[in-house]
Amino acid sequence: MTRANERGATRHIAQGEFAVGHGGSFSISTILGSCVATCLFDETSNIGGMNHFLLPDGAGVSLNSARFGVNAMELLINALIKEGANRQSLKAKVFGGGRMIAGLTDIGQKNATFVRDFLKREGIACVGESLGGTQARRIEFWPGTGRARQRLLGEARVLETLPQTSAGNGVELF
Repeated sequence: MTRANERGATRHIAQGEFAVGHGGSFSISTILGSCVATCLFDETSNIGGMNHFLLPDGAGVSLNSARFGVNAMELLINALIKEGANRQSLKAKVFGGGRMIAGLTDIGQKNATFVRDFLKREGIACVGESLGGTQARRIEFWPGTGRARQRLLGEARVLETLPQTSAGNGVELF
């Protein structure tokens, strides 16, 4: 976990990371494709945080990693409560879940479904979302206010078919 409280600073997080903070004019940022970032905040205590997860669950992996949605969400919520946020006052804004390569499993959609279901099950209001599509996003979040900004990074070239493999170099093995 990272605390991001330096005035005017921006703390960048990557896959499997999260950061929390309160007050001030600092922000937390990340870049997303099929991954999802959840921005949680408590307006009454001016505390918030952002996570960045890669997959909805570990699918049998025993690692307690923040790369998986369920762990990332629990770690972020617990860190916010530890900083003084009220669990019942948390609100969410969620981003990402893009389909970056057609023809393969749409992990972005699975991530989006997971985060929506998790928030509903936990009784956390989702007050903003930008999920799906084919564009990467840069997200900046101000945890003290709950303000979020999304910048689309351009249309991804979605592969409709997998590239053909070459026939080889003409060597025949017996």
